[in-house]
Amino acid sequence: MAESSDQMFIAQISDTHILAPDSDHPAAQRRADNLRRCVADINRQRPDAVIFTGDTVQFGQPEEYDHLRALLTPLDAPLYLTPGNRDDKDALRAAFGDQPYLPRNGDLLHYTVEGHALRLVAIDSTLRGERKGVFCRIRQNWLDAALKDRPDRPTLLFIHHPPFDIDDHYVGGYRQPEDAAALAEVVHRHPQVVRLLCGHVHTLTERPWAGTRASVMPSIAVDVRRDDGGTEAGDQPVYMWHRLSQKGDLVSQSRTVDATQ
Repeated sequence: MAESSDQMFIAQISDTHILAPDSDHPAAQRRADNLRRCVADINRQRPDAVIFTGDTVQFGQPEEYDHLRALLTPLDAPLYLTPGNRDDKDALRAAFGDQPYLPRNGDLLHYTVEGHALRLVAIDSTLRGERKGVFCRIRQNWLDAALKDRPDRPTLLFIHHPPFDIDDHYVGGYRQPEDAAALAEVVHRHPQVVRLLCGHVHTLTERPWAGTRASVMPSIAVDVRRDDGGTEAGDQPVYMWHRLSQKGDLVSQSRTVDATQ
């Protein structure tokens, strides 16, 4: 989509927890099928971009990423990934090394994407060996500079770890409480941010945050989803559909892929 367009459609997928094809895990085949069905449905909807908010695989193994890559290859729209705590960034980078937006070196998979109606900014909240989110001073400075660089461009941020508590099952999700506060402080200084998209918690949540709104999506892997993920999907896979209206609002809804698809 050209940068001058005033509308954009985005599919969001997250927390697929893909396993190797020869895994004896009881959910291995089902997780692959959940993602395969979502990819097919996303292609039917023809979004401008697909955003993947982490925990792409279960153990961060190369064979899992090979399987993930094969499952995602049919996507027609450009795919933009950010890692989750389950991901191994070196293995992810190796599997998706042909993607021009991914940094070729360094510890952080931060990047920006131009050329859409919304500027896309990926934030890496992961640290090897750490399950909780991290938003250290280096990350704070990077994001602040990236947002200062294009203050007049409506911007969509995406990250794995939500920087706020959700009910009683996700509390203190960042290694240091000040990390989550720092992320909110940085974003609050930049009113061009229209939304923060997150994963990790395996359920559906949307709320006001840092002068904008933040959304958390359910897991595509049905077996790890919390209940029905905050939707009425039951045991069917679900992904998120985000539409940028001509007024500049981002309208979001979950989309269930029913058993016939």
